[in-house]
Amino acid sequence: MTARKKLLGELMGRLTKVSISAPEPNAAVLAELKALRERVPRLTGTLVASGDGLLVAHDLPPHIEPAGMAALAAAQLSLSYRLVTTANGGGFHEVVVHGTEGHVVVYAAGWTSLTVLAGPEVNVGRLHLESRPVARTIADQMATIANRGNDQAMKSE
Repeated sequence: MTARKKLLGELMGRLTKVSISAPEPNAAVLAELKALRERVPRLTGTLVASGDGLLVAHDLPPHIEPAGMAALAAAQLSLSYRLVTTANGGGFHEVVVHGTEGHVVVYAAGWTSLTVLAGPEVNVGRLHLESRPVARTIADQMATIANRGNDQAMKSE
């Protein structure tokens, strides 16, 4: 290997190594998730993900990998939205998946989704009663954050 190729390889190695850190979770969204988990008996975890599967915030048990769950929630949201719009032409609000070991509910929350995990013995009516307003609050908080970012971008131009 020539010295030039070696130098080029080292340079390319430095240029392609990018450290990416996870974004800091929004404190207000995280507080909403933890409060929801405290209010609903048998609720085992909560998560907010963007429509493209990026993790916004979570309050999940340690055995569930948050980034993977965020990607699954986004896929479920997209599929459910497409199903509803194809079948009825209306908007999507929520989807409930009943499993043998519990429930997974994905609520639309603006450009994000709220995913709620609960045990099999959860009162689903209570779960909806508590979770729907949280999804609306999170949608409002995320819209405010997005608008603030747009305002700052407009000022810098």
